[in-house]
Amino acid sequence: MLNSKKTNILLAMAGAAALMASSPVLAQAQAPAEPTPATAPAAGAATPEAAPAADAAPAEEAAASHHGGGITPISMFMEATVIVKVVMIGLLLASIFSWTLLLIKLFEFGSLNRKTDNFLETFRGARTISDMRAIATQEEFDGNPLADMAAAATEEIELSRQSGLSVTGDHLDSALGRATAAVNAVQAGLAKRLSGGQQFLASVGSIGPFVGLFGTVYGIMNSFIGIAESNTTNLAVVAPGIAEALLATGIGLFAAIPAVVFYNYFNTRIAGYGTRADGFAAELLNGISRQLDKGA
Repeated sequence: MLNSKKTNILLAMAGAAALMASSPVLAQAQAPAEPTPATAPAAGAATPEAAPAADAAPAEEAAASHHGGGITPISMFMEATVIVKVVMIGLLLASIFSWTLLLIKLFEFGSLNRKTDNFLETFRGARTISDMRAIATQEEFDGNPLADMAAAATEEIELSRQSGLSVTGDHLDSALGRATAAVNAVQAGLAKRLSGGQQFLASVGSIGPFVGLFGTVYGIMNSFIGIAESNTTNLAVVAPGIAEALLATGIGLFAAIPAVVFYNYFNTRIAGYGTRADGFAAELLNGISRQLDKGA
């Protein structure tokens, strides 16, 4: 009797365990143990999308290390291609020559005006043609354009006298004509003398931006080639090359703008001195004519 009861209890417990194992609650508790097949494809699908980022990262790191973590004009120059470097060096040299020429011509015009003022003050005290010639040939006025004009005109009068030609009376006009021709010859050389260096300034001012633009175009072409080879358009990778190229245009403008300013400034100074020389030529010939009429 007791054995049969124990057997029934065991059978009941076994049946209860079977029911619990087959229930939905236990099935749901055991389900998370088998997610591996479902998650594996997701990981595999994410791999192709992450590949471009993984490929771009080394390029960005290389660009950062290539420029030392910062971009400066010196670093851009050092990393530029050979042709762009040649363009930059040429423009920098042109700029240096332009500023040097500015200083030289400023000193030249300053000295020229001071010497001219001293000469005119002394010349206007002359009483005869011989006095004019003596003043014009003084060593302190050597090389002054107005002194050279006075020396040429008075020398022509003296040569006419030494040749036995009459320089007064009916022959006054011919004597003044020869003196005028001598003055004009000096004036013709004056323009060439004062305009020294102007052609260089004009050339730098006109072609400087285009030379810089050539360097920029060449540098940007190299940058686009680098973009194609690296398979990335990340700004950190392509910006340094483009900045190096644009630096060439900046240097071109840096060389051209002062050159144009200096060219216009010195053209004004040359024109002003030319006007002063024309006025002195008229004053000189009037003084010679007056002295010849007096028979001096």
